[in-house]
Amino acid sequence: MDLDLRLDLLDQLYTIYGDFIRQQPLACTKGCSQCCTCNLTITTLEGEYLRRKLPPTQHSAVMQRLVGAADRPRYRPSVTLNQLADLCARGEDPPEEENDPDWGACPVLADDLCPLYEVRPFGCRCMVSRHDCRQTGYAEIAPLILTVNDLILQHIEHIDAKGYSGNFTDILLFLDQPASAASYRQGQLGAPPDGLLANQPLFTLMIPPEHREAVAPLLKAIRAIRPQGQ
Repeated sequence: MDLDLRLDLLDQLYTIYGDFIRQQPLACTKGCSQCCTCNLTITTLEGEYLRRKLPPTQHSAVMQRLVGAADRPRYRPSVTLNQLADLCARGEDPPEEENDPDWGACPVLADDLCPLYEVRPFGCRCMVSRHDCRQTGYAEIAPLILTVNDLILQHIEHIDAKGYSGNFTDILLFLDQPASAASYRQGQLGAPPDGLLANQPLFTLMIPPEHREAVAPLLKAIRAIRPQGQ
């Protein structure tokens, strides 16, 4: 599928999730950045979406921050979410991973505000809480929201099945290389470089039995999306 069409599908997934999350009782407000860590993971599709939406001057400033943070420790996943779903479906244990919030804040955060907020990746959109994280030090996410988050994330990876997943910093630095960006846009990526993972199509949805009825309308809406004009 053409990259522009896939970006349109991603935009529609963001809209579906936005409509869902606005109906939830959340404590998140402007300036609440407790959850904005350097451990965010995204897909190449989300990275491309962000790059296309940012004005050139803002893009340059963001990349300077990411280059400056490139040597900092950060979470680098060892499996994608769809790979994890397959492992669980087969009854296999997922690999142990190191993910420490003390590694620090998101490198683009400035004065507790996100300069990318309007075009932020899904991992940022879905990090919500029922109470103020600044008072407790952690987020409290309702189990149903966690299920919906996985549902959307699995579909994003599926749409970007020929792309990569990885840490926010690593993906954007990868796409900032002209040759890498060209290969991605042409659908000609090979084996992922160190620190990134090849995405996998969706085979098994991570929906617990107790949430199947509640997420059915969302799943129907997701399955009904089509690129604009089709």
